[in-house]
Amino acid sequence: MIKIAYHPIYAHPLPEGHRFPMLKYELIPAQLLHEGTIEQSHLFAPEPLAEQYIVSTHDEAYWQQLKQLTLPYKEQRRIGFPLDAQLVEREIRIAQGTIDGAIFAQQHGVAFNVAGGTHHAGTNWGEGFCLLNDQAIAANYLLNNDLASRILIIDLDVHQGNGTAEIFQKEDSVFTFSMHGDKNFPFRKEQSDLDIGLADGVADDEFLSILDEKLPQLIKKHQPDFVFYLAGVDVLASDKLGKLALSKQACKQRDQIVFEHCLKNQLPVQVSMGGGYSEDIKIIVDAHCNTFRTAFSLY
Repeated sequence: MIKIAYHPIYAHPLPEGHRFPMLKYELIPAQLLHEGTIEQSHLFAPEPLAEQYIVSTHDEAYWQQLKQLTLPYKEQRRIGFPLDAQLVEREIRIAQGTIDGAIFAQQHGVAFNVAGGTHHAGTNWGEGFCLLNDQAIAANYLLNNDLASRILIIDLDVHQGNGTAEIFQKEDSVFTFSMHGDKNFPFRKEQSDLDIGLADGVADDEFLSILDEKLPQLIKKHQPDFVFYLAGVDVLASDKLGKLALSKQACKQRDQIVFEHCLKNQLPVQVSMGGGYSEDIKIIVDAHCNTFRTAFSLY
């Protein structure tokens, strides 16, 4: 059975002006349940992550500042909202959900986290609404517990996965692949193992053609035994923070390409949702739900 990490704290309310990005986290599972794509049994609520797994990826001093809510104001501004205890708990539950999902994926082929994709968090910093890097933490968990030996991280959010790139810059067992808007945030990029920076306005055919060409090459070259997929829907033409021009149908085709290559190569894949900031919340939710629908049609 495909398992999906979700906890009500994912939709933890933020200060005025920040609520909108969080609303999708309660609407996605609600929509999937309403339409019958999933049942309640597909959902599980992750526990808080143990500190030992956090500090296997992030610096101890940075984690203590998050935990004790003493992160300097300048660093909180870099993250994009003020810290509180529930936000920190939210992040550690998301990270545990991604670890749990990775283990479920090894059993069932694919697993999801309704949230996650916090790829801007680096070893000792948070940025762009990201405090802790859930897929990096989960990748290290698999490696450190001999549950995987070669990992491919496929990051198709519109923003470069700079934190993930920095964390694994000296780790040969993890190949980081980021395909993103070249002129978009973060404006100071880190170096992934493969970065494909796309020009503003790249649309369906070009995006899908590049992905369909590059992904099998990466799988053949790196020979991974596990995949993490960051499925941001901020690649849509309607997204107010993105600069690409994909249709909702192309976004769905993107997901299908990833899943089909994972299936073809018998690679378990954990999926975190990443960004999505279209003005109409219905567009965001439907595009994210398409990722689930596509997986459920294939697995």
